[in-house]
Amino acid sequence: MAFQPPARKHLSRLVPRSQNALVIAIIAVSVVDSVLLGYDSSLMGSLNVMPSYTSYFTLTTATKSLNTAISYVGGSFASLFSGFVVDWAGRKKSIGLSAVLTLIGAIIQACAQNTGMFIAGRFIVGFGMGFAQTACPTYVAETAPLTHRALALGLYYAFWGVGTLIASGVCYSTQNYESTWAWRLPSLIQIVPSILCFGILFLLPESPRWLIDQDRHEEALEVLAATNAHGDTDAPIARLQYQEIRDTIAFEKSRELSLIQSFVAPGNRKRLLITATFSLIVMLPGTNIVTFYFGTMLSQAGIEDPTKQLQINIILTSWTLVISLLGAWFADAIPRKTLCAISLAGQIVTFYILAGLTAVYGTSSEKSGIYGSIAMIFLYNAAYGYGITPLTVIYPPEVLSYEIRATGMALYTLTTKLSGLLVTMAFPFALEAIGWKTYIINASADILMLVGVLWYWVETRGLTLEEVDKIFDGEKHSNVPDLKVIRGLSVDAESGAKADAESVTSKKKA
Repeated sequence: MAFQPPARKHLSRLVPRSQNALVIAIIAVSVVDSVLLGYDSSLMGSLNVMPSYTSYFTLTTATKSLNTAISYVGGSFASLFSGFVVDWAGRKKSIGLSAVLTLIGAIIQACAQNTGMFIAGRFIVGFGMGFAQTACPTYVAETAPLTHRALALGLYYAFWGVGTLIASGVCYSTQNYESTWAWRLPSLIQIVPSILCFGILFLLPESPRWLIDQDRHEEALEVLAATNAHGDTDAPIARLQYQEIRDTIAFEKSRELSLIQSFVAPGNRKRLLITATFSLIVMLPGTNIVTFYFGTMLSQAGIEDPTKQLQINIILTSWTLVISLLGAWFADAIPRKTLCAISLAGQIVTFYILAGLTAVYGTSSEKSGIYGSIAMIFLYNAAYGYGITPLTVIYPPEVLSYEIRATGMALYTLTTKLSGLLVTMAFPFALEAIGWKTYIINASADILMLVGVLWYWVETRGLTLEEVDKIFDGEKHSNVPDLKVIRGLSVDAESGAKADAESVTSKKKA
């Protein structure tokens, strides 16, 4: 007789009863949020080469940088308290709040009549994304089953490329129109992912870890059963994870530490240092030069026509998307530390070569040199997309313990936004002043990042969020066996049952 999951007491009827459908819904909220982030972040790169946009606002280097960077200011401001809101209101409601904010900001941005109104809209969009980048990875990491956690989180930034591709395509299709709608329409399209996010949230339960922290234990067990055991609350895998999470959160509460005390506890200090410095690896290895100022890069490489620049950007975006999706799909195939090191090494090599090619052929008409420069940009994006892109939100929530996960992700968001602010404000002037030498400086800084990863990072692949505590604290704060033990027993039991069945069949035939 087929297994019939028990009647639900706490979960909404809209939450899928199928485990696979629920996992898909969890991945979907990660994907939609990623599309919004990718669309908004790359939108400015496309707008910056659109004549209708640059002429409407009469941009200088300073105002171009400000319009591009202001969303990072909004995100930085939001991250100062987004962690507290995510802990207080819950992960799911905070994702909903971020969708509301980005929707409002997008409308203001699209309707902007002057630079001040445009900046206000961009600030609000950035403010909403600051909440999204704290709440969404935290929710997905705490709710997705271990078997799908890397994929769900890896797709968070892999689908950034989908948003980038849509932004590039929309801007390219409207670039030749003289009407202000040529740049207003791309800005208005930002509301679509926000609306989709609302629809998906109705299908999702709250994070089981947050529910246990709020003493909503039965509901948390139902969520764990729904995501790991087809709704069977008596399944060993659901019971083990429930007890492990409950014991760990009880331990953290028993210490009665303030936020400051939690931050400076020995194990947490290392967690936060890894998380905060990882934002430098995400934002400063050179990827944002390509994202925001590819027009300037291509001009210095010898391609100055805006139409050709947008065409190349669409191809580059498609290429990066494919590589990022492959990176997310195979994220668990390579240890986290090794994957990051390989990715950084590839970026270092390609950026040095790009600098040399741009220096030699940037002012020439030598097609082979120009094509070589473009090839290096493509290879650089491949190195970044396969490694750093999936790790961007896989690694930080895995490293952080529950008591500092939301506030730690807020710190991660803050340092990420500040790093992005540095890139968007400083690099246009650097590219204008020293050109290809900017790539040399960037690649040299990447070497320091590589050394830091090899020296200080820890490995989290294949561990539950609570099992990671053993690496930082020297012990796991629960007496239950590790999840892989339970899985091993399940596999052995299934193998034994299959062997028994084959034995009985053989005897009958005999």
